Amino acid sequence: MTAASPAVRQYLLVTGNYWAFTLTDGALRMLVVLHFHQLGYSPLQVAMLFVFYEVFGVVTNLVGGWLGARLGLNRTMNLGLALQVGALAMLAVPAAMLTVPWVMAAQALSGIAKDLNKMSAKGSLKTLVPGDQPAKLYRWVALLTGSKNALKGVGFFLGAVLLATLGFDGAVLTMAGALALVWVGSVVFLKTDLGRASTKPKFRELLSKSPAINRLSAARLFLFGARDVWFVVALPVYLATQLGWSAPQIGGFLALWIIGYGAVQALAPAITSLRSRAVPDGRAAFGWALPLTLLPAGIALALATGWPPGPVLVAGLMAFGVVFALNSALHSYLILSYAREDGVSLDVGFYYMANAAGRLLGTVLSGWVYQVAGLQACLWLSSAFVTVAALVSLALPRRAAAP
Repeated sequence: MTAASPAVRQYLLVTGNYWAFTLTDGALRMLVVLHFHQLGYSPLQVAMLFVFYEVFGVVTNLVGGWLGARLGLNRTMNLGLALQVGALAMLAVPAAMLTVPWVMAAQALSGIAKDLNKMSAKGSLKTLVPGDQPAKLYRWVALLTGSKNALKGVGFFLGAVLLATLGFDGAVLTMAGALALVWVGSVVFLKTDLGRASTKPKFRELLSKSPAINRLSAARLFLFGARDVWFVVALPVYLATQLGWSAPQIGGFLALWIIGYGAVQALAPAITSLRSRAVPDGRAAFGWALPLTLLPAGIALALATGWPPGPVLVAGLMAFGVVFALNSALHSYLILSYAREDGVSLDVGFYYMANAAGRLLGTVLSGWVYQVAGLQACLWLSSAFVTVAALVSLALPRRAAAP
């Protein structure tokens, strides 16, 4: 750290903060899904526990982008860490107090924390990489995003293991204590003016006026809705109820999937540049979305024709994860490429507002559609969502800078 350049040191600090937060976020999601499923909650009821998490994520990205531009991304990142500690502590209460409204309130706080942290981490990269180095920006974004998602997978497994060993209360208290130590280090070492705009942006500037960012945000909404409509609630509940998997088995499988997904994201610059040395543009976003439309539909068809559901879901989810990871990494680079350098958090916040809206839509539909029509219906809806994302991507700018 001492021998690295200031930009690299800040990048490592931001990445470390993001990693620590992601571990608790992934673990908490798995804890809530499995614990409340064990308590007898229906799939729709489990999905509703996350509604405020996603709703407040939508609001937070808009307001958080404005705050980051005015106050600095270091402050919004530290605030996110502190709020997550509070959300975890809220859940360490006697079982009688774990009512639906209480859990939804804790999830709301966690949703605010997650999107403050995410927006701050991603937005800070634009300020740390010179504008004439797009290939370096792509690599740094891919590494941050990929490593974060790999650790989210570890968090899924961690949540399942902590639930089995420490119980719900012990798990959330352990995570709250560890994250509080990370927050102290972040307050001390993170640069104080990271991402602060040169002029104070007005509150009315929250909504993006850039056609490219608006279109990319729409594509992001449907892309993440396509993932979560079958992944968040429908898949874990199906594995538990139809295939008889235990909580550690479900947590371990989903953890390995997300770890692999993160690894592919980290390698995205090398994979997407196999045919060309140019960094990606809107044409690449459309091209990589097309094959993704076929995968959920293929899984649904295989299940409908009576193929063994276990192998179909494992193989299908692996293929979906690879292609989805490349799409996600491309989007994560493109938003920073399109964003203004001065006040970057405004554009990044608007984009991740759409990301949160997609997760919200997918989460609610995951519980409702699964309860009404089953897993195959969730998969068909996923394919339709990706198709919309691909069509929207056709209108993205088609220019790429040389590395």
